[in-house]
Amino acid sequence: QARLVETGGGTVQAGASLRLSCVGFGESLEKLSVGWFRQAQNKEREFVAAVSWSGANTNYGASMKGRVTISKDNSQNAAYLQLIALQPDDTAVYYCATRGGIWNPVERTEMADNYFSWGQGTQVSVSS
Repeated sequence: QARLVETGGGTVQAGASLRLSCVGFGESLEKLSVGWFRQAQNKEREFVAAVSWSGANTNYGASMKGRVTISKDNSQNAAYLQLIALQPDDTAVYYCATRGGIWNPVERTEMADNYFSWGQGTQVSVSS
């Protein structure tokens, strides 16, 4: 059964960094764009970042722009989300998801409904 698995979350102090991983099992990510979203308790799911199938194109949401880097390694069938300077407001479950189709318009990469496969999420908790 195809699935996405996120790892790398944890509990850290403000200012720390984390690297989240998203690996496809039974699902090749090679021709797919990958997006990362997060959802804090009692809040709506929020777009964080997306990367095109080749890794050549990226898009970042406003909430973490400048503190996040997304990348993709097709040889590892994985995508990554590097988070730096984490703050308590970054506490959330972080999800990766995949979508096909063309990259443009880039605004479509920010819409959760455009993604067809989702992982279970990894918890990131940031203490002050």
